[in-house]
Amino acid sequence: MNVYVGNDIIEVKRIQESIENLGDKFLNRVFTEKEIEYCEEKNVMKYQHYAARFAAKEAVFKAISKKLDNKFSIRLERCRNIK
Repeated sequence: MNVYVGNDIIEVKRIQESIENLGDKFLNRVFTEKEIEYCEEKNVMKYQHYAARFAAKEAVFKAISKKLDNKFSIRLERCRNIK
């Protein structure tokens, strides 16, 4: 069994500026409807939640991207709780 690891760190300010400058175009390209709904509920802390989801997705992509060989397009959703 192969185990792959990825990590990512993002500045909250960078995500905030992308959202403020590009709006829905950025949000809909990077986040799912459920993720947007969840982050928007956080009001003052919403940019931190967007940044956390962005970093999680980037980490997953880094871990698996070498196996994709540019043949696939993937859409990731960061879920809060899986039961």
